[in-house]
Order: sequence, then structure tokens, then C-alpha cells
Amino acid sequence: MGKLHHVVVAVSVLCASAALAQAPVAGPLTSYPTKSVRMLVGFAPGGGTDVIARIYAQRLSESLGQTFIVENRPGAGGTIATDFTAKAAPDGYTLLMTGIVHTTTATIYSKLPYDPVKDFTAITTVGLTPQCFVVHPSMPVKTLRELIALAKAKPGEVSYASAGNGTPMHVGMELFRSMAGIKLLHVPYNGAGPSTIAVLGGQIPVLSTSLPTAIPHARAGKLRILAVTTAQRTQLAPDYPTVAEAAGLPGYEAAVWYGLLAPAGMPQAVVNKLNAEIERQQQREVREQLATLGIDPYRLTPTDFAELIKSDVVKWRNVIRETGAKLD
Repeated sequence: MGKLHHVVVAVSVLCASAALAQAPVAGPLTSYPTKSVRMLVGFAPGGGTDVIARIYAQRLSESLGQTFIVENRPGAGGTIATDFTAKAAPDGYTLLMTGIVHTTTATIYSKLPYDPVKDFTAITTVGLTPQCFVVHPSMPVKTLRELIALAKAKPGEVSYASAGNGTPMHVGMELFRSMAGIKLLHVPYNGAGPSTIAVLGGQIPVLSTSLPTAIPHARAGKLRILAVTTAQRTQLAPDYPTVAEAAGLPGYEAAVWYGLLAPAGMPQAVVNKLNAEIERQQQREVREQLATLGIDPYRLTPTDFAELIKSDVVKWRNVIRETGAKLD
């Protein structure tokens, strides 16, 4: 009887140990965050990525009880902050607010000290800014199909302005040009402001820019918006057709997304907590804040966001290699 008692006790102890090993561990994962969190931005204060980061940092600070600090590390097209994030501890206390540039720099720069896919944990997208194709009112086209017809009649003679080589405005137009089978002359400027001024002044007839930049001029009759580059019509200006609709190019999409990343290997519990919190925050007040910036709320699951990054790296690599847009 004594031996049997010892065996039962021993088995009970082993079962209890196994149960404890499988049970969720209380601590940093369940109580995250327990200290302040850095949210890096690879661009100077005041830009789109920075403003979005500050909106969400404030909301996360309020809802999670710890300070989310936006830290700007501008330079090299955002790659300085991105590299720092890739090399940080994957504990949830270093995050990166970035955008579609995360996928284009993989090709634009010949050498990067990190892999844009393998070295990061995708948390969620937070917003989407539609781009648009615009013409000066003096242009004899009122639809995107008419622009295509004109470009085919005068191959290489129709020029368009963008915010610069390798920018979303540039690669978005080049994707359209490639899918439409037309030749356009690219004239890069140093920023959206100068490129818009050039088209407003009539020096360049066509412009690829962000929708928020173009709308005031379109309402004043100084520019004509032909289409937006999102997959669906944007709630910011639902009267404008998509490029896919207007040009008969199914599958075309070149919107500028913003998203939250972390170093590779971050615990799934922290990823899920941040993703769920972003979804909860995208309620009326945040949606209104984003709308004033010309941004549609846009949230993907971690898995879907990771797939978006993978597919965009390939998509924009093909476009950039065709156009030869390189920064180094």
C-alpha cells in the first residue's frame, strides 16, 4: 500500500508539473506594456508618417497605461529607423511606424542592412492614403481612357510630374503606364509641392500626387482629377473612379499604406494585443482625425499584413527595375 501511495503521489506531481509547463505564464506578455514604448519614425516631424504615429501613440498611451513615445530618426528614405528597429529586442518596446516605402526601398537601395520581410514582425496597417492621376485643365482629356489614347497617339511625348524618383507617386504611375501599354516621360521633382506647382503653372500636363494634395485645386477648377489609385473608391472622395474602373485595368492598385512593425520574433500575445487595440481605436474620433489628413482607416490582421509586405516587395521590385529608379 505504501509503495502504491508513493507511485500515485509521484504521478500526481509529474502531472501537475506538466500542467504548469503548459499553462499561460503571467508576467510581461499578459501585462504588456509595463514601461514606456518607443515608436520610431524614419522621417522628420510633420510628415504623414509622423502625424499618424503621433495620433496612435497618444491613443495607445491612454488606453494601455504606458507612454508611447514617438522618436524620429530621419534619413536615407526611412532606412535608418528601420534598421534600428530590425536590430532591437523583439519585446514590444521598440516599434516602427512606416509605410509603403518599406517595400520600395528594398529595390531602390542596392544594399540594405536588413531584410524587409524576414527581419520584422507585422502588427497591423493603420491607414491608407489614395494617390491620384491629374491633368491640367488645358489638356484635351477628361477621362483616363482619353489620356491613354493620347499617349498612344504620341508615344513618349506626354510628360508627367511626380514628387521624385522612387516615390509612391512615381512607381504608381509607372505601374499604370506598364499595364496600359503606353510611354510617358517622367519629370521628377523634389517633393509633392514643386511637382504640383509645375502642373498648376502648365509646365507639365500630367501629375501623379496624393489625393489630399489635389482635391483643393480640383475644387477650384485648376486641376482635373481623372482617377484614384486605390482598389476601391475612397470614402474621402467617392465620386472619383479608381484607375481600374476608369482605364479598364483590373487589378491595378497603388495606394500608400501606413503600418506598424516590430523586430522579428516578437511574442504573438503582444502582436495580437496591439492589433486588437488599433482596431478598437479606429472608431469615430480617430477616423475623423485621419479623414482630415486625407487618410482612410485601414486595418489588416498580422498575417494579412505580412502577406501584403511580401507581395508589395515583389510588385514594386518589378516596376522599379523596369523604370531603373535607383537612389544609390
